[in-house]
Amino acid sequence: MKQIKFLLYALFIMMFAVTSCSTDEDEVPEEVNEAEILVNYLESSASPYGKDFVATDMPTVIGAAEVKTLNETGKVYIMDIRSATDFAAGYIKNAKNVAFADVLTHIKGVNLANYDKVAIVCYTGQTAGYAASLLRLMGYNKVFSLKWGMCSWNADFKQWTNTIANGNAYASQFVTTETAKTAKGALPKLSTGKTTGQEILEARVAKILADGFTPASVTNATVFGGLTNYHIVNYWPAAQYANPGHIPGAMQYTPKESMKYAADLTTLPTNKPIALYCYTGQTSAFLSAYLRILGYDAKSILFGTNGMIYDKMISGSIPNAFKPSEIMGYDYVK
Repeated sequence: MKQIKFLLYALFIMMFAVTSCSTDEDEVPEEVNEAEILVNYLESSASPYGKDFVATDMPTVIGAAEVKTLNETGKVYIMDIRSATDFAAGYIKNAKNVAFADVLTHIKGVNLANYDKVAIVCYTGQTAGYAASLLRLMGYNKVFSLKWGMCSWNADFKQWTNTIANGNAYASQFVTTETAKTAKGALPKLSTGKTTGQEILEARVAKILADGFTPASVTNATVFGGLTNYHIVNYWPAAQYANPGHIPGAMQYTPKESMKYAADLTTLPTNKPIALYCYTGQTSAFLSAYLRILGYDAKSILFGTNGMIYDKMISGSIPNAFKPSEIMGYDYVK
């Protein structure tokens, strides 16, 4: 009888072991929601920036006058991310020509203790804003983009002047009818294979730097040529969304408020391009960098409303219209 009990007990132990092993082998690991990990990380004090950059300091821009003053005392490090050919044709004294894809690698080799600020320079301030946003999110809190780019340094650089010369092409198409935001949904799906906020951030920034600014931008002609192809974000205060109005179908998102995870971030679609616009294309470039890190197909509308309703900006209360007074006429190296 004792032998039978022993055999039954041994059989029970074997069955339990087999069942346990089978359960372990068949168990599917819980899927990591990388985008949620990342957005919570970037909004927290644990992020490299130490706080939610988008909801606090964004955009971080610097004017030409301040860059000139700091440059005279060696207190600004200037990274010019224009092409090597255009850089050689004219650049700010002491500037270093750095390829867009290399800005993070380059700044890691700079002793930033020697400088009060880092100025990133491009043609118009838009690509520089995109790069500055990426570096700020990586914790480089001395980084600024040069407002208006080289166009603010000297009149020889004409991208902004040329833009405002045709800056009213879509003024008649702006509307005042409100378009409600879509319902909240899921965050984009990221697949870096990483599990911590810092690791995911590093992988995403590396990818975005390699891609360049082109996928993150779109012309106003392309957007107006297919308005329904885009989820259009008006990144202005509500009062200006109503007056002077907005692109047809655009939804209003309040700067420093709406793009928080707990607010309206997830009203953005994950299956449709997002066209962002601000006054100049510079703030929207900052924002597009952040949203692309999270996995959204965000695109900044180049030159903002300066390229769409310029006269309304000049005659009304809308800030940041490019004017001749923005051009400082400073010398540059040829």
